[in-house]
Amino acid sequence: MSEKSKPPRPDVPRRAVRPRDAATLVLLRQVRGKTNVLMGLRHGKHKFMPDQWVFPGGRVDRADGYAHAATELRPHVSNFLAKTSSPHRGRALAMAAVRELYEETGMILGKRLDKTSRQAPQNAAPSWAPFYEAGFAPTLDGLEYVYRAVTPPFRPIRFNARFFLADGSNLHGKLQGDGELLDLSWIPIPKAIELQTPPIQQIVLEAIPGFVDETGKIRRQRKVPVRIMRHGTRRIEYE
Repeated sequence: MSEKSKPPRPDVPRRAVRPRDAATLVLLRQVRGKTNVLMGLRHGKHKFMPDQWVFPGGRVDRADGYAHAATELRPHVSNFLAKTSSPHRGRALAMAAVRELYEETGMILGKRLDKTSRQAPQNAAPSWAPFYEAGFAPTLDGLEYVYRAVTPPFRPIRFNARFFLADGSNLHGKLQGDGELLDLSWIPIPKAIELQTPPIQQIVLEAIPGFVDETGKIRRQRKVPVRIMRHGTRRIEYE
């Protein structure tokens, strides 16, 4: 059979699938002077990245751009995000990261609502109502935008993923989740690097020491690396 007459592989789309916006939250905390990161194991029945250790994260929900927050992104973070998305979409990405953290781990990055107004904001979307009903509103001012990765065009499932970094020492809630991530744990960076993780998350794990200072405090980023494929070649660009 000639090359021209060969049928297309069923696992390879004929046309590149448009990548969907997604957000990931990398949470760090210091334990006995060592930096630990929050990760969980994806269930083996998942179609996307089964049996892989990952950071909390997921797709952007339509309500993420409109949901109420106690604090907003710092200007330099908004400016970085605005290079590849609208200000509204950039905020939605950050909100998605915080929401997914809560859904997948039970941990809340937020500020307590006033005791006289603990109910969810009026007309809160179903995806955000549990967060507000827990007595909190999300906080975005502690997020640092540190990485972006676009799934190669030959993959059947593609994401344009933004990675946010935040201090996990002041979280609220109990470490549990909705079952999507198993064995949720705070893991020392060297040990996390040895786990079975998706390549892009491995890259981010290895880059974490450059995102923090000698005390573990998150640095303000001056540029954001982007892993992307152009003309058949994977490359790193900067925003």
